[in-house]
Amino acid sequence: MFAYELHRLHHSELLREAAAQRLSREAAEAGRAPKGSRRFGRRSAGHDSEGRVGAERGRFARAA
Repeated sequence: MFAYELHRLHHSELLREAAAQRLSREAAEAGRAPKGSRRFGRRSAGHDSEGRVGAERGRFARAA
């Protein structure tokens, strides 16, 4: 039973270490990105694929 608990402890430490390395790698990659680009979040209005809202706003029923 003691060996199993040691195994679980070591396994959880390895998972935490891998998550920390992954997070630091993502932060380093985000730091290298050009200043104008955004990796996360919403796209800017110039790149919307749906276009602008027209004058027919009252055409459909409002969602709850």
